[in-house]
Amino acid sequence: MTMDPHERERELDLDAAARTGARVISDRSEHSAEAAGALVVADELVAGYLPGVTILNSCDFYAKRGELVGIIGPNGAGKSTLLKALFGLVKVTTGTVTLAGEDITGLKANKLVHKGIGFVPQTNNVFPSLTIEENLQMGLYQAPKRFAERFEFVAGLFPALADRRKQRAGSLSGGERQMVAMSRALMMEPSVLLLDEPSAGLSPVMQDEVFIRTKQINRTGVTVIMVEQNARRCLQICDRGYVLDQGRNAYTGTGSELANDPKVIELYLGTLAKA
Repeated sequence: MTMDPHERERELDLDAAARTGARVISDRSEHSAEAAGALVVADELVAGYLPGVTILNSCDFYAKRGELVGIIGPNGAGKSTLLKALFGLVKVTTGTVTLAGEDITGLKANKLVHKGIGFVPQTNNVFPSLTIEENLQMGLYQAPKRFAERFEFVAGLFPALADRRKQRAGSLSGGERQMVAMSRALMMEPSVLLLDEPSAGLSPVMQDEVFIRTKQINRTGVTVIMVEQNARRCLQICDRGYVLDQGRNAYTGTGSELANDPKVIELYLGTLAKA
């Protein structure tokens, strides 16, 4: 399931070098203009887990069709909460989320899956007692007759899954489990894939593998929205990025712009950006 390390590094660096400079959005009027026609739009989201305690504070976000958008920032900034708000897993107090112009604010997860949104949580993202094949069947419970078609698709992205389809997910490594979780989310042919810290806890080799596979998924036409602590790698592969701080957008721009912005490096990336 792995690629040569030098090949991985070369592909990531080529992706980063190929992207050049969209301007940084500095206020809501620019967000509104840039978000026009976007596939996913969040406007002024206020959300949290407990009454009276907000994690997102008037957060704006958008992703255009076919984009790979990264979300980085310090711990507790609201990155994972933003994904969960998009996927209906946390209560949105005010603000809206739209998908292709349709208001989906607060819809339940099963309805969002049906509408074309897939979500891969950071932890507990496979059924360990089930086989790889059974995990993928769970991802297609709303359309079981499409299993052969969709299995062929994900096997093209993750060839080892086809060879090991009868193996229990609980016996896989952390990186292999992540591949299964991503594959299961792809079974319903989503137009949008939400990834919550997909490289967390993995070895450096498997982290690179996750980023390469994420880029490959994006190249099939899936819009990918990814929360990541590995800021350097995230900014290498994303088309655009957001830096969240205290539940708000602190900075936004292309991956290259954010990775090389002195203020972003000083305040948020530090030595990680130079690693």
